Amino acid sequence: MDFKDYYDILGIAADADKKAVKTAYRRLARKFHPDVSKEKNAESKFKEVSEAYEVLSSDEKRAEYDELRKYGRKGDSFQPPPGWKPSGNSEFNQSDFSDFFSSIFGDSMGRTAQGGGSARGKTRGADMFAQRGQDVELDMPIFLEDTLKDEAKPLAYQISHTDESGQAREVKKNLKIKVPKGVNDGERIRLKGQGGPGFNNGPAGDLYVRIKLIPHPIFDVNGHDLTLTLPIAPWEAALGTTVVVPTLTKPINLTITAGAQAGQKLRVKGKGLATKNGFGDLFVLLKIVMPTTIAEASKPLWQELSEKFGFDPRTDLKK
Repeated sequence: MDFKDYYDILGIAADADKKAVKTAYRRLARKFHPDVSKEKNAESKFKEVSEAYEVLSSDEKRAEYDELRKYGRKGDSFQPPPGWKPSGNSEFNQSDFSDFFSSIFGDSMGRTAQGGGSARGKTRGADMFAQRGQDVELDMPIFLEDTLKDEAKPLAYQISHTDESGQAREVKKNLKIKVPKGVNDGERIRLKGQGGPGFNNGPAGDLYVRIKLIPHPIFDVNGHDLTLTLPIAPWEAALGTTVVVPTLTKPINLTITAGAQAGQKLRVKGKGLATKNGFGDLFVLLKIVMPTTIAEASKPLWQELSEKFGFDPRTDLKK
């Protein structure tokens, strides 16, 4: 199998912090998501990016990968060093992840399906003649915007199945799934009878679709609330202003009162994610940003402001 350089896949340095890992994943996940991407081989690239994030976002997995990274380079044929045993520390089986991933972290739950993300199968036996089919669990990555839409999303997957003759077969399925209003990240949707076929006329298993919210480039999620960091200029904070702020639906005008402070949060009701009975809120976190360069002509103005205000922001440090 080929060695995978997860840092190269996300386009980050090997010493990148967690914030850089998350930022890179946010950008690439939206770029290659099969529902919207026009990039060549978008689906395979999306899976590759998801696999890299699964590893590098976890301290434990990343440490384990970094140790093995010493033994391989991108594009090389890779074999774990002698005596290496997969840790099995993956939280769930990921059928769309590579053999390279499984060789490191194991595949303790068994590969029973392939499709929109991870899959997990469990056989619940009835008797030796008629057996219930496997339950299957799939991850379904969706954008935050998808949770606000009243439409069904396509899901294609396949299930490994052994028929009555003992032959292994792949059962392909295509469904349309409506994302429930107010769904949370990690929430499971049960579709009865859409799992693995039964044996000897036994009932089919169930399909469990686990919702995975793709991180948004500018919004952070806290339950059903969203947080947006809004950069403002010093003069906007001092004088007050009205700015255009994006939401998941359409931009809104937000009034910032004079004397606004860095770190101040402004609440916009009903502009968060859908709940069972309404909507969460959007919190706008103010971040005062200075110009990266100060023109010579403007320096006298800054000096004049300093003299007229006589403001010392470090008063509390002198007590």
